[in-house]
Amino acid sequence: MIGTLMAIDDEPIDQKLNKRIVSKSGLVENFVQYLDAKSALEYLENPANRPVDAILLDINMPVMNGFEFLETAYARFGRNFCRVTVVMLTTSVSEADKARASQFNVVQDYLSKPLTLEHLQRVDALLAQAQDG
Repeated sequence: MIGTLMAIDDEPIDQKLNKRIVSKSGLVENFVQYLDAKSALEYLENPANRPVDAILLDINMPVMNGFEFLETAYARFGRNFCRVTVVMLTTSVSEADKARASQFNVVQDYLSKPLTLEHLQRVDALLAQAQDG
């Protein structure tokens, strides 16, 4: 079970689809969504908010892209800004983006949009592995 899942994606249609898949899956207790990375950082800064277990992160966003979000989160919170994992969920098929994402040890997977039940099951499995390991 995924405790708190955060999705950061600037596309309202993708976020609507994400919410639908998450709701139907039964795998997520708490789902928070942000259309921009800066608002997601504000959530992470507030100690009153539930800790985030996993983040679905888009790469191509205006103002602050996914990589800038990761760099800023590392700078502000250290490597433990989310409890377990970040999954890049993007339309980018660029090998350079995949390689750059792999440089962040918190990034555990790189998946293509749209979000699917299988993607959520992978995230759930990553969390289970981390808790067992």
